[in-house]
Amino acid sequence: MATQLSHEETIFTANVPNIILVCDNVNSPANIGSLFRACDALGINQIYFCGTTVDLGSSRLKRTARSTENNISFKDGLSIINLLETFNKKEHSIIALELTTQSIPLETFKIDKTKTTILIIGNEKNGISIDALRFAKTSLHIEMQGKNSSMNVIQATSIALFALTKF
Repeated sequence: MATQLSHEETIFTANVPNIILVCDNVNSPANIGSLFRACDALGINQIYFCGTTVDLGSSRLKRTARSTENNISFKDGLSIINLLETFNKKEHSIIALELTTQSIPLETFKIDKTKTTILIIGNEKNGISIDALRFAKTSLHIEMQGKNSSMNVIQATSIALFALTKF
């Protein structure tokens, strides 16, 4: 019978994708903690939090992050427009995870592995701001089967990062 491996027994494969996560006004401590955890699990080592300040002392953030906030480089309190202008000048590939009139299904998109990919995710309630969305060369959406047109930002980001890093 199979038994669960402990943290010490788990063997990790170092496969660091060239993806940077940019968060547009994501401000829930639980969601921020979950982003650290998802990024750590998927090899993403850099997060930019725009429009919000990360409170590493938050008990909710600590519970959801499970110490992964110590493994991920991050900056907070940034202007998303200034940040995206900088990435645009560096000719990074800027994509948005947002259902729009021109978005394409996530599973049909292939990242250009020769460039740094910037994945923008949006606020829990309002999504990605229009000003930030203008920087995206491509918008991606997750084709859902239910009746709701949206899902939690962490669930969507985890699905997108998994797809972008594996295919």
